Amino acid sequence: MVPLLKGIRLLELSTVVMGPLAGQILADLGAEVVKLEALDGDIARNTLPQGEGQGENQGDGAMFVNNNRNKRTIAIDLKSAAGREIVRKLIARSDGLLINMRPVAAQRLGLGFDEVSKLNPDLVYCAVIGFGEAGPYRGRPAFDDVIQAAGGMADVGRHEDEPPRFAATIVADKIGALHAAYAFLGALTAKARGHKGPLYVEVPMFETLAAFILNEHLCSATFETDGQVGYSRILSRNRRPFRSLDGWIAVLPYTGEQWRRFLLEVARTDLVSQPWFNTPESRNAHIDELYAAVSAAISTRTNSTWCEVLTRLDIPYSPVASIQDLLTDPHLSAIGFFEPGPTYPASIKRKLAHPVTFRGIAAVEDQPPHGLGANTRAVLQECGYSDTEIDAMLQRREIAQRA
Repeated sequence: MVPLLKGIRLLELSTVVMGPLAGQILADLGAEVVKLEALDGDIARNTLPQGEGQGENQGDGAMFVNNNRNKRTIAIDLKSAAGREIVRKLIARSDGLLINMRPVAAQRLGLGFDEVSKLNPDLVYCAVIGFGEAGPYRGRPAFDDVIQAAGGMADVGRHEDEPPRFAATIVADKIGALHAAYAFLGALTAKARGHKGPLYVEVPMFETLAAFILNEHLCSATFETDGQVGYSRILSRNRRPFRSLDGWIAVLPYTGEQWRRFLLEVARTDLVSQPWFNTPESRNAHIDELYAAVSAAISTRTNSTWCEVLTRLDIPYSPVASIQDLLTDPHLSAIGFFEPGPTYPASIKRKLAHPVTFRGIAAVEDQPPHGLGANTRAVLQECGYSDTEIDAMLQRREIAQRA
């Protein structure tokens, strides 16, 4: 954790990945994040695999553990009058609210932007949702697979003889989380520079993924109303890892000079001498021919030989790593990418480091995700509740805390 946002208070009402990852990014930057969960908890706590043994995270799912560090957690029944009053008090003392329920559900609970901004006129209200409220898809339920289909990702890599398929990662959630984190930081910056009044930030999964996909694929449609979309080099069916004698390797000659060095190395002067070889546009028009040459050459040598050759030629490359391989990757191991640190319980063998490095400010130890409701009493005491009031709400099941 890097205390860049020390003193910033964020109330997080979110589950699964998109909202929690955004909240974790801000918590990693030092914001004081209070995660509000229902009495039965974020559903990600119940995803498999789950932690075993003793300790605060016993029974919590790995997905929850990987998206909720450096936060405090409270468990509240939002349908109870007492629960709604607690939320109002928390909102009044927070700088931001991160919420990923559908707007109509938020409004039913009195947590819509108009209602909340009356409680705290300086609040940054960040809504992470499936589809933007200005369009006809507003209010639709959305999960990652649905957004991958709607946003073009399921189709972008397929070819005529292949069905659409989902990327094997929850990419729409994580892209949305990154947008939510930077948008919240932008809103905070505006506040710091004198903006008065509440700010509403809407982060829709569909629009963020569409922008992500079309960044390079908008192509001719950027300039022409009837222009073709699709960046030809990226869409080539031959753009893939190449089979060597003993494995798979990714190779990307990108500049004209890199292509020239590679093709001369593999004795393909016939391609270097082609008139179309001299400009990026014409090389892209012949990209399948170039990739076929790379594929044929790679198949004649081992991965280790190619690593030596490509290093000498200064051409970008990497052997293909499995997700299992990442656990023992020498670079990730050298930087302590998975080391949980002394505050983590013994049941958690690895955590994911924040991938951004800051210099000029001292980092502090990350705190592990807490068990459901572990901080309920402490947070309510900070809001002015007495132990007697807290005990009564516990007895009425309006709140919960880990024993």
